[in-house]
Amino acid sequence: MEFYLLGCMMCVWLPATRVLGGYPIWWSLALGQQYSSLGSQPLLCGSIPGLVPKQLRFCRNYMEIMPSVAEGVKLGIQECQHQFRGRRWNCTTIKDNLAIFGPVLDKATRESAFVHAIASAGVAFAVTRSCSEGTSTMCGCDSHHKGPPGEGWKWGGCSEDAEFGVLVSREFADARENRPDARSAMNRHNNEAGRTTILDHMHLRCKCHGLSGSCEVKTCWWAQPAFRTLGDYLKDKYDSASEMVVEKHRESRGWVETLRAKYAFFKHPTERDLVYYEGSPNFCEPNAETGSFGTRERACNVSSHGIEGCDLLCCGRGHNTRTERRKEKCHCVFHWCCYVSCQECVRVYDVHTCK
Repeated sequence: MEFYLLGCMMCVWLPATRVLGGYPIWWSLALGQQYSSLGSQPLLCGSIPGLVPKQLRFCRNYMEIMPSVAEGVKLGIQECQHQFRGRRWNCTTIKDNLAIFGPVLDKATRESAFVHAIASAGVAFAVTRSCSEGTSTMCGCDSHHKGPPGEGWKWGGCSEDAEFGVLVSREFADARENRPDARSAMNRHNNEAGRTTILDHMHLRCKCHGLSGSCEVKTCWWAQPAFRTLGDYLKDKYDSASEMVVEKHRESRGWVETLRAKYAFFKHPTERDLVYYEGSPNFCEPNAETGSFGTRERACNVSSHGIEGCDLLCCGRGHNTRTERRKEKCHCVFHWCCYVSCQECVRVYDVHTCK
């Protein structure tokens, strides 16, 4: 899958050569030609943009894991675009640009918090899945957290080793977040919040055995949740993210920035909460500085009073309505045995877009 700009005019003011020292531009590995060639040719670690020395060493030492790292970032991007599909900022990525989200991630906003959390969770998730599927020779099934079986079931199958996936994500994704500034502290916290989500949602998955599916015996194993479950959870954490303030401390190595909750009367954020310390733009209008694409021509829901509704998504500018004729399958009939035949119908829909 490729991701494109929403509106070609953005190409003018978000040039492909924009690269920032603190930007996680290695995420670009998940998009474009480099990603599509991962499975067919050896990976040259030196060709991955934006790797710090620790990441480069990791890549060279554990090259067989790198396709899963890239797959995890791609999972995170796709989930971000799903979760924000009805929002003013909809997690758009920019084609042929190393800074794949543009300037949006320059600020320490809620959006940055979510993207770091979901990308870090994606890396841990994809590495864990790769291990359980046997595609990597350096990891496999988890045999450390079984414990005694329960009533009516026994251990079997391949329990997913999420702790190994979390370790890989922590070692690789956090390698560049070692600066003594507030942004690195924020990124480390949100990366860990994303990974912790996987460990918190591990569960038993079982399969029945017996005559005619009688389930006389069940075998169970530890499994990760669906990635959509993690996305839904982290989206809730985005909505309730904790605003922080930056404090400076003098230490032996120099000045160090840390984060403190802005409002003392609110519950202090835990390791599972997302944190930020800069406000978000409203994303209503195109803005080169903030990376906002605006919401003109975005489809909106005329019957909704939520953020995806035409009133809020269009920022009070109103909306246009047009009709579309779509061909769809209809009057489907199941024939024994075993196929389904359908007719083709033309239906007319109203499509509403922001002015």
